[in-house]
Amino acid sequence: MSQLVVGMGEALWDMLPEGRKIGGAPANFAYHVSQFGLDSRVVSAVGDDELGNEILANFAEKKLECQIEKVPYPTGTVQVELDEKGVPCYDIKEGVAWDNMPFTVSLLELAKKTDAVCFGSLAQRNSVSRETINRFIDEMPQEEHVLKIFDINLRQHFYSKELIEESIKKCNILKINDEELAIVSQMFGFADIDFKEQCKLLLTKYNLKMLILTCGVDGSYVFAPGEMSFLETPKVKVADTVGAGDSFTGAFVAAILKGLEMKEAHRLAVNVSAFVCTQNGAMPELPAEIKE
Repeated sequence: MSQLVVGMGEALWDMLPEGRKIGGAPANFAYHVSQFGLDSRVVSAVGDDELGNEILANFAEKKLECQIEKVPYPTGTVQVELDEKGVPCYDIKEGVAWDNMPFTVSLLELAKKTDAVCFGSLAQRNSVSRETINRFIDEMPQEEHVLKIFDINLRQHFYSKELIEESIKKCNILKINDEELAIVSQMFGFADIDFKEQCKLLLTKYNLKMLILTCGVDGSYVFAPGEMSFLETPKVKVADTVGAGDSFTGAFVAAILKGLEMKEAHRLAVNVSAFVCTQNGAMPELPAEIKE
């Protein structure tokens, strides 16, 4: 049987100056996992509206399996505006469908057969979805091979020390970028030590299998007990960086589940995210040579 991997959280539209695009880390993650032949699912919620129907139609077109409830709230949107320097500013609308993911009987059945789940902090800003995510993780199998990936995605003011700590306790793989590590280290009171020591401290304190640190153009690291992998970021012609981090996580998790060693999984993840940066959008089809 194929291993089952779930991306859980926000499904939304990014309202960009040039038009709208489907956004949300869970779908990006699940899409890239599926490209490596694993059974993946997007778990989220949309409104019973035109924007929600379009998300479902888009996922169906991409053959992306999903378990998305329709709830009596509007489908999520993010207003993206560029400042005078062209830097994007985000306004993530509140009180939307993905804030209100219900825990259903079918979600319970899915949890009991899930081999890996990826979740973030943004989707836990509201108590309804936070409780659903936590219950899903609690209902997953307890075997050693089961992966629970917390991909910290700190956005606006939608996080707290308590939420981050509780989520790290729930996961066995933590994915964080260099900017987020600086915030978390400050929050937890160990900002005065070297970033590698910060990663090792988190790894040990929370008994993690692995910690993934991405540093943009400065490369990426994977830490495990007694082991570390560093790879430089390939120099490519960047079309955009949308979804590059999610593709990294998806490829890494797929590789680990298929039995690759940590360093091999890291190499694949770096290659996949570099390719995604050369394409427009978060969900390009990967070349055959990468998938093989």
